[in-house]
Amino acid sequence: MIFTVAIDGPAASGKGTIARAVARRFGFAHLDTGLLYRAVGVKTLAAGRGVIDPAQAERIARSLSERDLTREDLRSARAGNAASRVAAIPGVRAALMDFQRRFARREGGAVLDGRDIGTVVCPEAEVKLFVTADDAVRARRRHAELAAAGSTQSEAEVLAELRQRDARDAARAVAPLRRAADAVLIDTTELSIDAAVTRAVAEIERRLEQKTGR
Repeated sequence: MIFTVAIDGPAASGKGTIARAVARRFGFAHLDTGLLYRAVGVKTLAAGRGVIDPAQAERIARSLSERDLTREDLRSARAGNAASRVAAIPGVRAALMDFQRRFARREGGAVLDGRDIGTVVCPEAEVKLFVTADDAVRARRRHAELAAAGSTQSEAEVLAELRQRDARDAARAVAPLRRAADAVLIDTTELSIDAAVTRAVAEIERRLEQKTGR
């Protein structure tokens, strides 16, 4: 059976945690599409000595392998900012599009989380979720993650970076971050992760019943 769950939302909203949880719950394959852009961003910065060159970013995107997604530095704030910058390059998005679409329509079900899955990559997804939260709450979560990893960034600095990234993602000309018209909204500002996962599971079960008739 082919069944796609598209989960979109801004950074630190909880979409990745929800995606991993529902993938385990239903036995679906999971792809964090943000890692694709983070890997391209980090490799492009390294190749350009700190400068993002669009042509170089596109070449790197076309040669990306699954091994590149296992780098330990992909969860850093630097990687996140680089991802947002290369994601605005049309050639990079085009290079990564086929990979994501093939993954999404694989047999056995798939969960993809990112920023344009329900709107651009998989507009035909059986389930679309948009996960969000107040930016101050998201900054607190991200700061805790970074601090646990040894970062010395302040929460105020993390909040400023999140707001910059939100603005960049929402304003880019190609595939801006936005909620699909038919996406179910899950606001995790005051919602526990267990409650958010329960809400996502209920929506997926509802659509599975409609698709399979049982």
